[in-house]
Amino acid sequence: MGVFGGTFDPVHVGHLVAATWARQALELDRVLFVVAGQPWQKVGTRAVTRAEDRYEVVRAAVEGIEGLEASRLEIERPGPSYTADSVRELAAVDPDVALYLIVGADVAADLDSWQRVGEVRDAVTLVVVERAGLDADADPAGWKVERVRIPRLDISSSQLRQRLADGRSVQFLVPDAAIRCILRLGLYAGSR
Repeated sequence: MGVFGGTFDPVHVGHLVAATWARQALELDRVLFVVAGQPWQKVGTRAVTRAEDRYEVVRAAVEGIEGLEASRLEIERPGPSYTADSVRELAAVDPDVALYLIVGADVAADLDSWQRVGEVRDAVTLVVVERAGLDADADPAGWKVERVRIPRLDISSSQLRQRLADGRSVQFLVPDAAIRCILRLGLYAGSR
Protein backbone atom coordinates (compact mmCIF):
# COMPACT_ATOMS: atom_id res chain seq x y z
CA MET A 1 0.00 0.00 0.00
CA GLY A 2 1.22 3.46 -0.87
CA VAL A 3 1.13 6.20 1.74
CA PHE A 4 1.22 9.74 0.38
CA GLY A 5 1.00 12.28 3.17
CA GLY A 6 0.80 16.01 2.99
CA THR A 7 -0.98 19.20 3.79
CA PHE A 8 -2.60 19.24 0.32
CA ASP A 9 -3.49 22.92 0.64
CA PRO A 10 -4.82 22.50 -2.04
CA VAL A 11 -4.28 19.16 -3.73
CA HIS A 12 -3.33 19.49 -7.41
CA VAL A 13 -2.70 17.41 -10.52
CA GLY A 14 1.00 17.04 -9.65
CA HIS A 15 -0.04 15.13 -6.53
CA LEU A 16 -2.37 12.91 -8.57
CA VAL A 17 0.29 12.20 -11.20
CA ALA A 18 2.84 11.29 -8.52
CA ALA A 19 0.41 8.94 -6.78
CA THR A 20 -0.92 7.20 -9.89
CA TRP A 21 2.47 6.78 -11.51
CA ALA A 22 3.95 5.38 -8.27
CA ARG A 23 0.97 3.07 -7.89
CA GLN A 24 1.38 1.71 -11.40
CA ALA A 25 5.18 1.50 -11.37
CA LEU A 26 5.24 -0.43 -8.09
CA GLU A 27 2.00 -2.34 -8.70
CA LEU A 28 0.44 -1.06 -5.48
CA ASP A 29 -3.16 -2.00 -4.74
CA ARG A 30 -3.91 1.49 -3.46
CA VAL A 31 -2.43 4.79 -2.43
CA LEU A 32 -3.77 6.65 0.59
CA PHE A 33 -3.68 10.44 0.48
CA VAL A 34 -3.11 11.01 4.21
CA VAL A 35 -4.25 14.56 4.91
CA ALA A 36 -2.22 16.12 7.73
CA GLY A 37 -4.45 17.14 10.60
CA GLN A 38 -1.89 19.43 12.24
CA PRO A 39 1.08 19.75 9.87
CA TRP A 40 3.80 20.38 12.47
CA GLN A 41 6.34 21.67 9.94
CA LYS A 42 3.96 24.43 8.82
CA VAL A 43 2.64 25.56 12.21
CA GLY A 44 3.59 29.20 12.70
CA THR A 45 4.97 29.60 9.17
CA ARG A 46 1.67 30.34 7.40
CA ALA A 47 -2.08 29.99 7.75
CA VAL A 48 -3.20 26.45 6.98
CA THR A 49 -6.69 25.70 5.70
CA ARG A 50 -8.87 23.73 8.12
CA ALA A 51 -8.06 19.99 7.97
CA GLU A 52 -11.68 18.96 7.36
CA ASP A 53 -11.86 21.27 4.35
CA ARG A 54 -8.56 20.04 2.92
CA TYR A 55 -9.77 16.46 3.36
CA GLU A 56 -13.03 17.22 1.50
CA VAL A 57 -11.08 18.74 -1.41
CA VAL A 58 -8.75 15.70 -1.57
CA ARG A 59 -11.71 13.33 -1.38
CA ALA A 60 -13.34 15.14 -4.31
CA ALA A 61 -10.08 15.09 -6.29
CA VAL A 62 -9.51 11.33 -5.98
CA GLU A 63 -13.13 10.20 -6.23
CA GLY A 64 -13.49 7.75 -9.08
CA ILE A 65 -9.74 7.32 -9.63
CA GLU A 66 -8.91 3.66 -9.28
CA GLY A 67 -6.61 2.88 -6.37
CA LEU A 68 -6.51 6.38 -4.89
CA GLU A 69 -8.21 7.10 -1.55
CA ALA A 70 -8.44 10.07 0.80
CA SER A 71 -7.51 9.22 4.39
CA ARG A 72 -8.62 10.91 7.63
CA LEU A 73 -6.02 9.01 9.68
CA GLU A 74 -4.10 12.10 10.81
CA ILE A 75 -7.20 14.28 11.15
CA GLU A 76 -8.78 11.85 13.61
CA ARG A 77 -5.62 11.62 15.72
CA PRO A 78 -5.19 14.59 18.08
CA GLY A 79 -1.97 16.56 18.20
CA PRO A 80 0.67 17.18 15.55
CA SER A 81 0.63 14.92 12.48
CA TYR A 82 3.71 12.73 12.41
CA THR A 83 4.36 10.19 9.68
CA ALA A 84 5.82 7.81 12.29
CA ASP A 85 2.42 7.64 14.04
CA SER A 86 0.57 7.07 10.78
CA VAL A 87 2.93 4.32 9.64
CA ARG A 88 2.64 2.63 13.02
CA GLU A 89 -1.17 2.76 12.91
CA LEU A 90 -1.34 1.42 9.35
CA ALA A 91 1.02 -1.44 10.19
CA ALA A 92 -1.06 -2.30 13.27
CA VAL A 93 -4.19 -2.66 11.13
CA ASP A 94 -2.45 -5.14 8.81
CA PRO A 95 1.00 -6.29 9.98
CA ASP A 96 1.54 -8.15 6.68
CA VAL A 97 1.03 -5.12 4.45
CA ALA A 98 4.11 -3.65 2.78
CA LEU A 99 4.07 0.13 3.18
CA TYR A 100 5.51 2.40 0.50
CA LEU A 101 5.95 6.00 1.62
CA ILE A 102 5.66 8.29 -1.42
CA VAL A 103 7.55 11.59 -1.26
CA GLY A 104 8.90 14.13 -3.69
CA ALA A 105 12.64 14.37 -4.24
CA ASP A 106 12.64 17.68 -2.34
CA VAL A 107 11.13 15.98 0.73
CA ALA A 108 13.53 13.03 0.47
CA ALA A 109 16.44 15.45 0.83
CA ASP A 110 15.00 16.72 4.14
CA LEU A 111 13.98 13.48 5.90
CA ASP A 112 16.42 13.99 8.76
CA SER A 113 14.23 16.83 10.03
CA TRP A 114 11.30 14.47 10.64
CA GLN A 115 10.20 13.33 14.07
CA ARG A 116 11.23 9.70 14.86
CA VAL A 117 12.60 9.27 11.36
CA GLY A 118 14.28 5.97 12.32
CA GLU A 119 10.89 4.40 13.03
CA VAL A 120 9.66 5.45 9.61
CA ARG A 121 12.84 4.24 7.88
CA ASP A 122 12.50 0.80 9.49
CA ALA A 123 8.83 0.41 8.56
CA VAL A 124 8.58 1.50 4.92
CA THR A 125 10.09 1.44 1.49
CA LEU A 126 10.68 5.04 0.49
CA VAL A 127 9.32 5.94 -2.95
CA VAL A 128 11.07 9.03 -4.27
CA VAL A 129 9.15 10.74 -7.05
CA GLU A 130 11.47 12.61 -9.38
CA ARG A 131 10.39 15.18 -11.91
CA ALA A 132 11.97 14.72 -15.34
CA GLY A 133 14.63 17.29 -16.11
CA LEU A 134 15.75 17.73 -12.51
CA ASP A 135 18.91 16.16 -11.18
CA ALA A 136 18.31 13.31 -8.76
CA ASP A 137 19.99 13.40 -5.37
CA ALA A 138 21.59 10.27 -3.97
CA ASP A 139 19.31 7.89 -2.09
CA PRO A 140 18.97 8.79 1.58
CA ALA A 141 21.34 6.63 3.64
CA GLY A 142 19.83 3.59 5.32
CA TRP A 143 16.50 3.64 3.48
CA LYS A 144 15.04 1.02 1.13
CA VAL A 145 14.37 3.21 -1.89
CA GLU A 146 12.38 2.94 -5.09
CA ARG A 147 12.43 5.78 -7.60
CA VAL A 148 9.61 6.79 -9.90
CA ARG A 149 10.09 9.42 -12.57
CA ILE A 150 7.16 11.61 -13.59
CA PRO A 151 6.88 14.48 -16.07
CA ARG A 152 8.08 17.81 -14.81
CA LEU A 153 5.02 19.70 -13.64
CA ASP A 154 5.82 23.12 -12.25
CA ILE A 155 2.86 23.40 -9.86
CA SER A 156 2.85 24.30 -6.19
CA SER A 157 0.04 24.61 -3.69
CA SER A 158 1.31 28.03 -2.64
CA GLN A 159 1.02 29.30 -6.23
CA LEU A 160 -2.46 27.84 -6.49
CA ARG A 161 -3.58 29.48 -3.22
CA GLN A 162 -2.38 32.82 -4.59
CA ARG A 163 -4.12 32.32 -7.94
CA LEU A 164 -7.36 31.46 -6.16
CA ALA A 165 -7.03 34.44 -3.79
CA ASP A 166 -6.51 36.69 -6.82
CA GLY A 167 -9.58 35.23 -8.54
CA ARG A 168 -7.51 33.63 -11.30
CA SER A 169 -8.23 30.23 -12.81
CA VAL A 170 -6.66 27.00 -11.58
CA GLN A 171 -8.42 24.95 -14.25
CA PHE A 172 -6.31 22.00 -15.47
CA LEU A 173 -4.01 22.44 -12.44
CA VAL A 174 -6.58 21.27 -9.88
CA PRO A 175 -9.11 18.54 -10.73
CA ASP A 176 -12.53 19.95 -11.63
CA ALA A 177 -14.26 18.13 -8.75
CA ALA A 178 -11.74 19.65 -6.32
CA ILE A 179 -12.34 23.13 -7.77
CA ARG A 180 -16.09 22.69 -7.30
CA CYS A 181 -15.44 21.62 -3.69
CA ILE A 182 -13.18 24.65 -3.08
CA LEU A 183 -15.92 26.94 -4.40
CA ARG A 184 -18.67 25.20 -2.42
CA LEU A 185 -16.64 25.53 0.81
CA GLY A 186 -15.61 29.12 0.04
CA LEU A 187 -11.90 28.36 0.45
CA TYR A 188 -9.00 30.62 -0.55
CA ALA A 189 -10.59 34.07 -0.32
CA GLY A 190 -11.45 35.61 -3.64
CA SER A 191 -11.60 32.25 -5.45
CA ARG A 192 -14.07 31.90 -8.28
